[in-house]
Amino acid sequence: MVEQTKRARVQSAIRTAPKRSSAPHLALVGVQLMFGTWPILGKFALRTVSSTTLVAIRILGAAVVFTILKRSFSELRQLPGRDLLTLLACSLLGVVLNQFLFIKGLELTTVINATLLGTAIPAFTLIVSIVLGHDELSLRRFLGVLLAAAGVIYLIDPIRADFSSQTNKGNVLIAINCLAYGAYIAASKSLFKRYGALQVITWLFLIGSVFTILPGIYSFRTVEVLGGGWWLWLILIYIVMVPTVGAYYLNAWALTRVLPSTVAAYIYLQPLIAFALAPFLLGERWNSRTAIASVLIFAGVAIVTKRGRSQAAKEVSARPDALAH
Repeated sequence: MVEQTKRARVQSAIRTAPKRSSAPHLALVGVQLMFGTWPILGKFALRTVSSTTLVAIRILGAAVVFTILKRSFSELRQLPGRDLLTLLACSLLGVVLNQFLFIKGLELTTVINATLLGTAIPAFTLIVSIVLGHDELSLRRFLGVLLAAAGVIYLIDPIRADFSSQTNKGNVLIAINCLAYGAYIAASKSLFKRYGALQVITWLFLIGSVFTILPGIYSFRTVEVLGGGWWLWLILIYIVMVPTVGAYYLNAWALTRVLPSTVAAYIYLQPLIAFALAPFLLGERWNSRTAIASVLIFAGVAIVTKRGRSQAAKEVSARPDALAH
């Protein structure tokens, strides 16, 4: 009787798994939509404020919002030393270095170069995730990353890339940024699973604000933010609330439910989203290159994110006690 009940629960869990597993994937699509809008508005903001000022506003503003949402930080003082070190490393990689390196790199190189180099993030994430034991070396996952990367490269046409001496510094900064962000995605998973997305992401931005506040104060002395007009303030509020607070939180929440390589694979949707919006924002037209690239990117992401029914059964049967909750 007990075995029949357990078998019935396993079969029920398998049937309902796809419905439950769709939420993090929808969240990750939303994350890419949010991240995809920020460089466009960031370009407008950079006409008035410096890159250092913009990064400081983004990190400090998000830290304030997350602090208001979280309100309690007693658990931070009780963290084991090893977790505190991991938290510090993740904050430096995913918040401080990621944002400073990307913005500064973008100033010194082209958008095409930055997009091309960005295709390395899922590969870096997969490597670090395998080393940390979150992912397994899989031909399917590797081919999925490769296929989606090929779609992005084909979409933006690498012939137009500029790897001259004038862009070398920016290219190097973007490449280091890709490595830092990929490592952050892989390394932060264990923290998010143990302590929760909101709690950890709040700590990450609070720690990041410590490293940002001094250069931020210095940069504010040389920038007339108050004279930028109401449109600048609307853009800055949007950058803080949507592609920072919203995107980082949803990314962290999804990371507690899917593998780091899956989270990183969705990054390939960002250039596709930009090209999809181009006809509405820039009056451009879609063409055969866009269609072929879309097929490659979606196929690659689907391969990386695919989970079989047998895997669902294995996980459920390995945790029968979880069915009672």
